[in-house]
Amino acid sequence: MKFGKAFSTAMVIGMLLGALAGCQKQEGPAERAGKDVDKATEKVGQQIEKAGESIQDAAKGDKK
Repeated sequence: MKFGKAFSTAMVIGMLLGALAGCQKQEGPAERAGKDVDKATEKVGQQIEKAGESIQDAAKGDKK
């Protein structure tokens, strides 16, 4: 009797895990494009920050 209950419990857990794996959202072209835009925006922001630091250093008379 215990084996049957344990087996049933394991089967239910296995089916739930399988269902969760099947529900994983696939990334579409719009989402990939959005991620690329986010990365590009972040890189531009970093470059602007570096430029700002260079301008501040130049204003102080420091050279890098």
